[in-house]
Amino acid sequence: MEAALGGIEGRRLAPGEYGYDDLSQGDWYETAGVTVTEAHVVGFAGLSGDLFDVHMDDEFARREGFPGRIAHGLLGLSLADGLKTRSPVRLLGVATLSWNWSFRAPLLIGDRMSVRIAVAAVRATKRPERGIATLGMRIVKQTGDTVQEGESMLLMSGRALA
Repeated sequence: MEAALGGIEGRRLAPGEYGYDDLSQGDWYETAGVTVTEAHVVGFAGLSGDLFDVHMDDEFARREGFPGRIAHGLLGLSLADGLKTRSPVRLLGVATLSWNWSFRAPLLIGDRMSVRIAVAAVRATKRPERGIATLGMRIVKQTGDTVQEGESMLLMSGRALA
């Protein structure tokens, strides 16, 4: 895997727990996958209030050039964050601080997605028991195509507290 999904080969992380001080730029891992279902889309629409036609109406989506209804972009991002959180590679996260995200291609009902995650940077904070990891993340569907990608900053505990 390329560091921050863009340049240098790094260490593939094995299953286990990692504090910020266990990570180095270029470390990477891949999550398991999840298939986007009708229930995901309808549930997310109800939860978010985003009932936009491209998510709820097959005929509308087809008229707009899609093969059918598409999943909400933020649903894909939410599923990606969930896959990261429940991965056997356990980052000792405290809170997500930011997202810088791009939606590259539609995620369809029936698509199976997984996430490729690489450490772009790690730095300490004022509190010695905490640090911030910048994670490059790429959502890839079963075809190998990237549907979403970007960076997230994760406030983390250090290994000493784990």
